[in-house]
Parts: sequence; structure tokens; C-alpha cells
Amino acid sequence: MSEKQDKNFETLLPAARVAVFSSDSKTHKTVNAIADDWRFARVQFGVVEGDVAAAIDAYQNEDTPDLIIIQSDDVDESFTDALETLAELCDDGTTALVIGPKNDVNLYRSLIDMGVEDYLVRPVKPDVLSEAVGRILLEQVGAGGSQLIAYVGAKGGMGASVLAQAAAWGAADVLDQKTIFLDAAGGWSTASVGMGFEPLATLSEAARAAANDDEDSLVRMMHKASDNLHVLASGGEAMLDAPVGAKAFEKLLDTLMVKYPVVIADLSGASSKLQKAIIARAHHIHVVSTPTLPSLRLARAFTQEVKTVRGGSEDSLSLVINMQGLSAAHEVKGSDIAKVMEMTPSAVIPFDPKVFLAGESEGRKITQSKDGKAILEQSILPSLRAILSIKDTGAPSAKTGFLDGLFGAAKKDKR
Repeated sequence: MSEKQDKNFETLLPAARVAVFSSDSKTHKTVNAIADDWRFARVQFGVVEGDVAAAIDAYQNEDTPDLIIIQSDDVDESFTDALETLAELCDDGTTALVIGPKNDVNLYRSLIDMGVEDYLVRPVKPDVLSEAVGRILLEQVGAGGSQLIAYVGAKGGMGASVLAQAAAWGAADVLDQKTIFLDAAGGWSTASVGMGFEPLATLSEAARAAANDDEDSLVRMMHKASDNLHVLASGGEAMLDAPVGAKAFEKLLDTLMVKYPVVIADLSGASSKLQKAIIARAHHIHVVSTPTLPSLRLARAFTQEVKTVRGGSEDSLSLVINMQGLSAAHEVKGSDIAKVMEMTPSAVIPFDPKVFLAGESEGRKITQSKDGKAILEQSILPSLRAILSIKDTGAPSAKTGFLDGLFGAAKKDKR
């Protein structure tokens, strides 16, 4: 039972962890149902068989998640005492929701006074639980916007498309982010080979479906490459046809960014108007060049234009040097590239035809080989982790209790 006013939300929730301690199979099914909701794409749910005692046992030496949901058949004084014990084990930033057996206003108010965020009565319907969890996470962590990450080559043949596809695989399969990949090149796209699909639509058709809010048609244009990775299966247009307009493509992006936390766009082969429009709004742009002087000169001119489009800022602009070692005698030395470019490369990727040509020609994931995994981890994922604010797992933090002293009122009463 909740006296808080539920507000429908149609937004992508922030990245967060939610742990559910329950022995009720119906509650387990409810959690699984909302985990599949697009609004919870960033939220990681963990369901544990048990109640508050199981939670206490679980967090003796482990970091706690953003939200702990406890279901109990008994909500007597021993239960509230156990909640206080759990609070002592929790990190700053953790809050709680309780699911109990009875509709009791006094109990509800007592739990809220202790600091519990909400109290729900079982059985809990998916829409009730989703609204409660969504509200709590929005209040606690804030709204979670999608990230648009663009890859573009300084000129043709830089390998930007292959790197964009590799980044999509890495974001989805390694970083566990719900991701969509799209190629803005229209009929010139080679993504169908590299990502393993047959073109199902044109960019214009996809943009039209987005403009008409025709979600069913748009879904049919998607290729599911893995559990976390979808690809817009475009590329069906004639190569000499006029590309989709910039405004129509942006509408398509607006639609996709509501559903997917990570949107990776390959701008290589796109029209200059389309590139300019997406560069202006992307959260991060990777400009790809080889270490040869002609490529670097174009990359330097191009990055200056990108900065101009984005108001002079280079905070969200990265230079990626690709195919190092392909022609060592004709390459600018690594120590001189920063001087030539007036910026330090965020990554230098060695020429490895076994990894990249296999991906481009055979539709093989970069994660399918040991060498591919190494290149991904060393050269592509560090930037993605920074952009997506994904931290490496470190040592457990000090235990400081729930957010803002959850259960603080009860503790003060005992002093």
C-alpha cells in the first residue's frame, strides 16, 4: 500500500542496481516482467530467494545496490529490528522498498517514518512495482539520458565502420548495455556483412516509421544481433538514390534514443549535411584516421570543423589512430602525431587483418578471438567506459548506512 501519488513515467531510467529478496514466485515473475520493460534497460535486477535475513547475510562483505526490495510474510517488531541491522551494512546511496502481507495504514506510516521509501502489499502487479521502482530511482539517481556516440573517418578507407561495429559489440556484449547500431550511409553501407543481416529497409522508410510513431514497422526493421545489441537493418536503397534528410534522420534518432541507452552511429559514407547534423548533437564523436600524413592532414581539418560545429569545444571529441603498422615506413611517428593534430589520440589501434577483415568480410564478432578481445579491451572499451560512466569494480567502499541516514529517525529515538 502506498500513499504516495504514482506518476506515469515515459523515460529511460538511470543506470542502477536493484536487488529483490523474496520467496514468492509471483513476485519473481513480476520482477522479470518489468526487467523487460524498455524503461528499465539500464537497470540491473537481481532476485534472491529469501527475506531480510538473506539480505543481511548477503551484504556482510559486499557493496549494496541502489535499491533493495525486501518481501516478508511477517512485518512485526522483529522485522523492523532486522531492517535496522540491514541499514547498518548498507553503503551511502542505498535505499529500500518493502513488500508485506497486509494493507495497514499505521504500518505503512511507521515504515515511511523509519526511512523506507515505499511499502507495497502483495501480490504486486507489474505496473504498480514498475511505477514505485521508477519513481524511487528517478528521485534517487536522476533521469538517465541515452548516449549518442558517432564514428566518422577523416576520409574513406580509415576503418571507421569496422571500429563503430566493434564498439557496438563491446558496449552490448562486454559492458552489458542495451545498444542499437545504425549506419547512415544508406545504400553504400556494408554493415549487413559485418553485422550479419540482410537489409530489410531504407533509412527513409525507417525515418518515416519514426515520424508516424509506427513502432511495429520500426521493430520489423531491426536485426537482433545479440541479447543486448539491435541493428537497424537498413541499406536497401539504391546507391545513387538521394539519402534521407537530416531532419528526418534526427527524428529517427529521437525515437531510438528513447528506447536504447546506447546509440552508436556510423557516419562514414553519409552525406555532409547528415554528418553535420549528427555531429552537432552527438554526445561523443570519434574521428578515425590512419597515421599517414595525408590522412592526418584531413583529420586535422575535419576535427577543426567539428569543433566549430560544436561551439569550439573538444571535450567530447576523440581522435582514433587506426591501422598502425600497415606501412611503417610512411607513417608519422607516434610522438609527432599529437604535434601534427594538436590533440593527443585517445587510442592507437594496430593493423590486424585477421581481426578486422574477418569482422568486415565474414560477419565475425571482434569478441570471438583472443586478439580481438585484447584490441577491444585496450583500445575501444576505455573510451566507452568513460563516456557511459561505467566504473571498473574496485574494493568495497566503507559502510555508511542508507542514503541520508535511512532509518535515521528510528536510530535517533534510541539515543
